[in-house]
Amino acid sequence: MPDAPAPLDLSTLRGEIDRLDAEMHALLIQRGAIIEELIAVKKTSESGSAFRPGRESAVMKAIAERHRGILPLDTVESIWRVIIGTFTFVQAPYSVHADVSGGDAPMRDSARFHFGFTVPYVPHEGAPAVIAAVEGSRGDLGIFRIDQGASAGAWWRRLAAPQAPKIIARLPFIERPGHPAGTPVYVVSKPLADAAVREVVLYAVRVERWRDAAAEGIATLGGEIVCTTGLAGELSTLVAVPGRVEASDLVAALEASRAPVSEIVEVGSHAARLHLDDVAARAAAASRAAIS
Repeated sequence: MPDAPAPLDLSTLRGEIDRLDAEMHALLIQRGAIIEELIAVKKTSESGSAFRPGRESAVMKAIAERHRGILPLDTVESIWRVIIGTFTFVQAPYSVHADVSGGDAPMRDSARFHFGFTVPYVPHEGAPAVIAAVEGSRGDLGIFRIDQGASAGAWWRRLAAPQAPKIIARLPFIERPGHPAGTPVYVVSKPLADAAVREVVLYAVRVERWRDAAAEGIATLGGEIVCTTGLAGELSTLVAVPGRVEASDLVAALEASRAPVSEIVEVGSHAARLHLDDVAARAAAASRAAIS
């Protein structure tokens, strides 16, 4: 039997690490050069935010699907988020406005993890203030907790006007227990018609009276009630449904449940959530199929 190859010594291993570090840095420089060309082609610096939530979601999901080895996914995800968020900022500078009414720390963690330290972070008190700041900006983003509580009122109504900011993403893109920036948040920006991803669509719905069966009707469409609050004798609710569901389907389901709809307005959309457990299950299934 041939002898096993001798293990590499410490200096050789460190040399390999240095080589890889230099290659990664060179690749980042090359990425920056491509971004410079992209700016010239797209003129994003003249048109506001360069944020593309659909593409970003696809990139992050692909990373989760292919990741292997001892390096924690938390680290890999954070590295890519900083790269993407920073290069987006280089294309068209923006700030992230954050609702800190429920505490600054979790929102700062979300902003820094998902957008990096280069992007300015601006705190506000409440989702309505964040929405107003984004509306008055050139191309900024806003983030706030999905569960705002009853005291926040029907904040989603502020997204209803055609040119008002819209929900364009739900973070984190990859959900898992113990996520370092795991607070569920919505991202709002001025409308991005050419960049929106419509795997999940959000509607602001007003119903004249509520029936418990209405929630079941929404569930039959594969949707869910995100938030509700009373509004001038009616109930205002934020409903999330799969992108394949039309607004008319949602109205029909509610009215079949004897919850008459007085108004329905689309207020945004985002990519479907990716759960790490689902990734692991698919990897295990693929491994079993390969063995068989």
